[in-house]
Amino acid sequence: MTKIKFGTDGWRAIIAKDFTVDNVARVTIATTEWVKKNFEKPTIMVGHDCRFAGELFAETTAKVFANAGIKVFLAKDFVSTPMISLGTKTLGASLGVIITASHNPPSYNGYKLKGNFGGPLLPENIQEIEDIIPEKNTIDLENLFIEDFVKSGMIEYVDLETMYVNHVEKNFDMDAIRNTKMNFAYDAMYGAGQNVMRRLLPEITFLHCDYNPSFEGQAPEPIHKNLIPFSTLISESGDIDCGLATDGDADRIGLYDSKGNFVDSHHIILLLINYLVKEKKSTGKVVNAFSVTPRVKKLCEHYGLEYQVVKIGFKHIASIMISEDVLLGGEESGGIAIKGHIPERDGIWMGLTIWEYMVKSGKTLDELIQEIYKIVGEFKFERSDMHLKEEVKVAIVENCKNNTYKSFGPYIVRRVETIDGWKYFFDNDEWMMIRASGTEPVLRNYAEAATTEKAFSILKAVEKTLLG
Repeated sequence: MTKIKFGTDGWRAIIAKDFTVDNVARVTIATTEWVKKNFEKPTIMVGHDCRFAGELFAETTAKVFANAGIKVFLAKDFVSTPMISLGTKTLGASLGVIITASHNPPSYNGYKLKGNFGGPLLPENIQEIEDIIPEKNTIDLENLFIEDFVKSGMIEYVDLETMYVNHVEKNFDMDAIRNTKMNFAYDAMYGAGQNVMRRLLPEITFLHCDYNPSFEGQAPEPIHKNLIPFSTLISESGDIDCGLATDGDADRIGLYDSKGNFVDSHHIILLLINYLVKEKKSTGKVVNAFSVTPRVKKLCEHYGLEYQVVKIGFKHIASIMISEDVLLGGEESGGIAIKGHIPERDGIWMGLTIWEYMVKSGKTLDELIQEIYKIVGEFKFERSDMHLKEEVKVAIVENCKNNTYKSFGPYIVRRVETIDGWKYFFDNDEWMMIRASGTEPVLRNYAEAATTEKAFSILKAVEKTLLG
């Protein structure tokens, strides 16, 4: 049997190869054992996103739990990851499970675990579950029927979509967003945000909001190269003020200005902090992953906010959010959480916050960004992935560990930070970062400078130096 390992955000595998009904049952058997040990009368929230066979895998999970005497709340239809997290917290469930592979290619599915606080289950708990996954499935799934468990009350269907809609209506000035003269657009990337956005804002422009488990063959990750049709739609329309995109399970955000230019997560994080502090008078600590721009620190200093940098992976942010007063937690990859919601990434929630900011201020996205530049300075961020042979990747990582790189072409290293990867700081607030993928022969390089051209120039110089 396959060894099942949980990565930075759940277990993911290729459907029908390793992601099978039997393997899903194996993970659920271990989860059952863990939850019974840690909770007196456990209940579990279960759901799935839009991926192929999501319903089958969610029902398999629910049957294994119910068969072990655990009450299950089963989501009606597909749902987003934030809906599962919100449902887990709201209904007081001991744990949440969502069948999703998030932004991975369509051939994948996955299994994410959520804590009773409404965010990613803590790494040490996930490890405890992983350690007790049995070598094979011992449950006769063929003779377990959903209908029987529903009849006995062990499985109860819940409408998480309506719960989420009500939660949004309570927390946003939706009338202002609906009645504004500004025009908005939304690209679901064929993911789980499509139905809820149609319910919340039926009049806006929609793209890729159909049920399509193949995602047209593309990974539903909200980065610019995957969103060219959306960018084109916005730039050609001439009257869309802002475009929001979310990934397969709607926990990550992609954003576009009125000209169809991609607005990266660093700018989104800065915009959110500015709105929450300046307009909403919110307070709290800001916690960001290592790959986020240091300009967030500048903005925090401007507002007198405490600032902390953690390793990459939202679980590191969530663990602080549940124990401290955190205003915002954010990652470079588009996963952001803010105070007043749940300690969970939520692309729709962040998008609505930005739209509310625009509507309430009457300013364009560009004008709001310019306000931030006055405080932190103008900057552009770029990223490139180097696909290398494993031995080349390993050799470069060794060089980084041994502090070999003193300069990259004309860019002289002034200092290095090593929280999770290597961040090299140059003059003029310019920096770059190298981080090796833990799962692929890929080296991720990030660069920031005053202009896009300069950022690409840094990446080019780095690539040249690394390949020697």
